[in-house]
Amino acid sequence: MEPNLLAPALLSPDELTITRCKDMLARLQTWLEQRFEAGDDINELVSLRSQHMDQLLTGLWTRHGLAQQDNLALVAVGGYGRGELHPCSDIDLLILSRYQHNEPLNDAIGRFVTQLWDLHLEVGHSVRTVAECVAQGEHDITVATNLIEARLITGCYDTFADLTRATAPDHFWPSQAFFEAKRDEQAQRHQQFHDSSYKLEPDIKNSPGGLRDIQTINWVARRHFGTSTLGEMASHGFLSEAEFGELQDCQNFLWKLRFALHTVTGRADNRLLFDRQRAVATALGYAGEGNQPIECMMKRYYQTIRRVAELNELLLQLFDEAILGHIAMDVKTLTPEFRLRGRLIDLADSTLLTREPAAILRLFYQIAACPQITGIYSSTLRELREARRTQQFYLCERADCRRLFMMLLRHQGSGRLALTLMHRYGILAAYFPQWSKIVGQMQFDMFHAYPVDEHTHRVLKNIDRFRQPGNQRRHPLCYDICTRLRKPELLLLAGLFHDIAKGRGGDHSTLGADDALEFCLAHGLDKSDARLVSWLVRQHLLMSVTAQRRDIHDPDVIREFATQVRDELHLDFLYCLTVADICATNDTLWNDWKGSLLRELYFSTQRALRRGLENPPDLRLRIRENQQQARHLLEHLDTSFEHIKPLWARLPADYFLRHTPEQIAWHSRHILAHNKAGTPLVQISQQPGRGGSELFIYCPDSPNLFGRVAAALDQKNLNIHDAQIMTSKDGYALDTFIVLEPDGQPVSGDRLTDLCRDLARALARSQPPVIRARPPSRRHREFDVPTRVQFLQPVRASKRTLMELVALDTPGLLARIGAVFSQLKLNLHAAKITTIGERVEDFFSLTNAHDRPLTEQEQTQLREKLTDELKQRGKM
Repeated sequence: MEPNLLAPALLSPDELTITRCKDMLARLQTWLEQRFEAGDDINELVSLRSQHMDQLLTGLWTRHGLAQQDNLALVAVGGYGRGELHPCSDIDLLILSRYQHNEPLNDAIGRFVTQLWDLHLEVGHSVRTVAECVAQGEHDITVATNLIEARLITGCYDTFADLTRATAPDHFWPSQAFFEAKRDEQAQRHQQFHDSSYKLEPDIKNSPGGLRDIQTINWVARRHFGTSTLGEMASHGFLSEAEFGELQDCQNFLWKLRFALHTVTGRADNRLLFDRQRAVATALGYAGEGNQPIECMMKRYYQTIRRVAELNELLLQLFDEAILGHIAMDVKTLTPEFRLRGRLIDLADSTLLTREPAAILRLFYQIAACPQITGIYSSTLRELREARRTQQFYLCERADCRRLFMMLLRHQGSGRLALTLMHRYGILAAYFPQWSKIVGQMQFDMFHAYPVDEHTHRVLKNIDRFRQPGNQRRHPLCYDICTRLRKPELLLLAGLFHDIAKGRGGDHSTLGADDALEFCLAHGLDKSDARLVSWLVRQHLLMSVTAQRRDIHDPDVIREFATQVRDELHLDFLYCLTVADICATNDTLWNDWKGSLLRELYFSTQRALRRGLENPPDLRLRIRENQQQARHLLEHLDTSFEHIKPLWARLPADYFLRHTPEQIAWHSRHILAHNKAGTPLVQISQQPGRGGSELFIYCPDSPNLFGRVAAALDQKNLNIHDAQIMTSKDGYALDTFIVLEPDGQPVSGDRLTDLCRDLARALARSQPPVIRARPPSRRHREFDVPTRVQFLQPVRASKRTLMELVALDTPGLLARIGAVFSQLKLNLHAAKITTIGERVEDFFSLTNAHDRPLTEQEQTQLREKLTDELKQRGKM
């Protein structure tokens, strides 16, 4: 017995006071944490806590007089029933009897349960007769599962035996019905996680590939074969020795992860959130600089859940055959090597993949070529795993495999399922070394929702969807481009390599471009195609950066971008890759606003390329055209040019260049109808334009107008994504903002009227704006984004200074930035607001108090002031 550990069984029931029990539980917890840190077997630790709890509950059961009841039994269910208790796991109990209880007995049970609560144990309990248990279990698979793995702690054995007999397979959930119910339950649970385990903040118990999937295997095997351990399952021939060892290794790692997570959080929470990952990694012994411990831990986690998911699928297929008898499915020959068994592909020769590595690629080519196939048959999956494990070289080293790989990419069905299964079963990692390095490679930020390999897989899926008619409405331009690409496989190759060099250090775009060029040439592509793929990888961020962080209304910006793109072929490929990349980054990143920006940049660049970069646009002609079209629109609305002319004479020429005719007409109508001189005019588009709600403000210009608008919108929980700041010749602000709800959607229609009214009131007040003092969110506090202020070199001589700000995204950020501009008497002309997870990358066009570009001294002063202001606020 450990000197600091006291077994409850050594004490009499009268000695089990609240104080003594709390002391024993605290000592147990400390001892378990010490042994865990020392590297003791995780199976022994979770079992020991369960045994310790058995002794404690047995003593308390006697203390409260319940041991004297000859028909009452205390039963462990759930994880406790399996004898598995992690530091904060629930103590799931069933108080079982043959008959209904009388009042004194109910009182005794109540005192027993109350003492468990007083000990701060997470107790889940039910009090039922055997008949009630059976009645509930017959209609609820979760209750049935608990009853099947129930274990007697103390009390009447005969009562517990009644339950065991009543829940035997011959008349309570036969193994066939149980298997189908658990399989359906797992499918529904996976659907809640969108069938993906690869979240950056995963649920290690319930997500696909997690502990629940291992438990599902155990439950089914226990019901059908009477086994209670993975080792017993191996003895029935359903697991090979290697597979048993692999599954046991996976469970041990996930148990260690869960044990550490409970210890760190002090509660039974299975979500591995950002703010817990560093402490959990440290508890597991991972070390290194910066985020290296977290990345190593998460890489092991993602590799583990992939193996669990693979074994889970294999075993459930085998159970399907053994329990439901689905062996003799319809079998159809596809080729001499492959056959279709039901809707699963199967090998005609069970040793083919191990003997002939190129057959692995032929297998996936058949999956691409045969739309009826939905998966791989169990024996073939087992052979595929064996072939992958025994492979002594990367498949891409063989000429026949390279030829087959390109055949697969060129097949129009490759993206439907074949590439997904190659990713899921580790064949992409077995094909070329670069992919093997990104498997489970975490991206420790709030922008990416998936590790690098899963993100890349989703990019490939998006590219495939672009070619499907069903996706035409969501991404019409991508559909139009992809259906006319002569070599769509080049887009797939660019998607495959665009993030392939992440985690290596250095510029992943440059390193990935070099890898892509070498790969393409080795796979027989001509130099022109190989260079195109390499260019796409090198420049895969160019279009999104230009659209979201540059002024795409500036002809010089369009000209510079078009110069880098060079021709329409590069533009087409880059647009599709950019959209696929953004949509695969996380589930909420894509919205109509981003779509409108990218389309606007695409068509502006296309016009520039067709016109010829040596022929810049005639800006005066564009201004006249915009004015003429706006005039026609207004005349249709019974607004004569005589009314418009004085107003337009007050507006700068740049206004007519940077707004569409529809915007000009809309602004003009409301300004002319605004009869309250000197008071703010606030209008918001009823029909969202440019992918967001367009907010227009017309009022006498004043210091920190931008900051006041930003503070008011922050109060309304709205986000600014774009700002066009202008001043009329007589000192009136003509400011346009694109604003979105937090979910990336335009402002809800029922908020429009109140928003305009409240914003007008806020602007009419003379006092400075109130900036909400809110601390960063839980997730934001885990990130350190140093504030960086950079002044950009304009494309050509400019009358404005271009500034890019990178900082941690904190509440009220834009309002504070606007206040700094006001303090330094700077004029803001345009802003692009880009939030990338936990960081902002914002772009501002500025002049000084004399309406000239900032001097070096003014730039230094602004940099220092912004850095100091944001540093102080980031500590809140």
